[in-house]
Amino acid sequence: MQKRWVEQEPGNREAVAELQQLLNIDEVLATLLVNRGICTFESARDFFRPEIGHLHDPFLMKDMDRAVQRIERAILLQEKVLVYGDYDVDGTTAVSVVYSFFKRFHDEIDFYIPDRYKEGYGVSTQGIDYASRNGFSLIIALDCGIKSVDKVDYAHSLGIDFIICDHHLPGDVLPAAAAVLDPKRGDCAYPYKELSGCGIGFKLIQAFSIRKALPFKEIVQFLDLVAVSIAADIVPITGENRVLTFHGLKRLNSEPCKGLSALMDVSGKKNTYTITDVVFSLAPRINAAGRIDDARHAVNLLVAEDHELALSKGMLIDLKNTERKEHDSSITEQALLMIEQDSSLITRKTTVVYDESWHKGVIGIVASRLIERYYRPTVVLTRSNGHVAGSARSVAGFDLYQALDSCSDLLDQFGGHKYAAGLTMKPENIPAFQDRFEQVVSASIAEDLLVQQINIEACIPLSHITPRFVRILSQFAPFGPQNLAPVFLTRGVRVYGQATVVGGKHLKLVVRQDDQTLFNCIAFGMADFESRVNTGLPFDICYTIEENIWKEKRTLQLNVKGIRA
Repeated sequence: MQKRWVEQEPGNREAVAELQQLLNIDEVLATLLVNRGICTFESARDFFRPEIGHLHDPFLMKDMDRAVQRIERAILLQEKVLVYGDYDVDGTTAVSVVYSFFKRFHDEIDFYIPDRYKEGYGVSTQGIDYASRNGFSLIIALDCGIKSVDKVDYAHSLGIDFIICDHHLPGDVLPAAAAVLDPKRGDCAYPYKELSGCGIGFKLIQAFSIRKALPFKEIVQFLDLVAVSIAADIVPITGENRVLTFHGLKRLNSEPCKGLSALMDVSGKKNTYTITDVVFSLAPRINAAGRIDDARHAVNLLVAEDHELALSKGMLIDLKNTERKEHDSSITEQALLMIEQDSSLITRKTTVVYDESWHKGVIGIVASRLIERYYRPTVVLTRSNGHVAGSARSVAGFDLYQALDSCSDLLDQFGGHKYAAGLTMKPENIPAFQDRFEQVVSASIAEDLLVQQINIEACIPLSHITPRFVRILSQFAPFGPQNLAPVFLTRGVRVYGQATVVGGKHLKLVVRQDDQTLFNCIAFGMADFESRVNTGLPFDICYTIEENIWKEKRTLQLNVKGIRA
């Protein structure tokens, strides 16, 4: 796929020079810090040394007092409490944290995860009815509920209170819950707005611990799950999230909970876990439980206190993930063939494909896969419960939600945000939706948004990559949204020896510049460049710098993102 290389404009040169002198680092590293809004010695110190003490007081969050008081009352009166959460990684980790913590203080507690296919996302009527039938009088909703005004009212009519712990944008009216914890509330002065759903749950148990004068070590064990939620939910790894992720990864790599430890065992990777490893190894397995079967399997794994039980649950989830990958691969192949065999689909600025036999649990993944091949707004549709259900994904810079809103008369319902959404429609509306969606996107999308962009932070010679440079750069981790691993550009490199194709589609090569130091490189999905780079002629590369660990051996490697003449 063609990609646009965009070199970032230099930041504030005065700030860069000042930071360079204060920290005794080179100009490139100082520039990377300024690009991230770090312009003082104090902010750099906090960035490089995230401390637990940097976490905010949870009682700064609106309604936190009320939430803790309501839980204390439930414990005192022996009320039955139901911990309710979404079926994705953020929801299941949040439920696992809150359920496991409060189970220490209260026996009358259970958890509930809605069925992806029968109940859908968020608080459901079926879930409330389950609570009513089983005598629960308090529901703690995690990673959902901020727009469940009618559902909370329905629960009240049955004598059930709610505590909402959500991180999504509220609507015009808040649910009439006993407490609504959401930093994105307009009246909430909490200093950090980008916590994950599990992060909100963690602040709740932190507040309860403070109220009960419990030491922080009583809740530190849950930071591994919080880090997994932050990585999987693609929230910014800045501010408080950076602190939680930094210490959560430490916990994950030293003393993970039995469930995550089992999952790490069955995934076959035994080395140090990074955010990337969580995103591509652990998170898909946790998600697979809800996509293919029942997300309760994921919670049962993550709350397990016995290693053997955790291992058996981990093996079950790993099997579900294998099944998910088979569906994903098969459907992606079918969808690509569908596009390639229809010239009108190839030339469009959108992709809308439909097959009634496709598995609903993986169509969102398939939409992302199609964007890897055809970089444009994409909707994948299948049949579900008599309707057509779809998952939509966008490209950087294009508001998918607004485009779907322009097609709303053809849809039964839709929801989501700028880059990802879900929708349903009647089968007979598919052709009209395909045409309308194409018209709306074609009329509003800029041409350059249809070409994937690589954002380059600095142009450096290979000789700049010294051990000290790499050592300081490694302290920029954990990487993620708003703190992405820096992409560097080096011009005029040549292959040393011969580049080879590995795994059928990846390129492995060693590069040199001006006969200086050699660097091992891996270029994923770039096998097509083999003959070009093996001509002996110079070429440019853009890349991230990473450590490759293979059979306990650590080597420096450039992860190539682009190659050009």
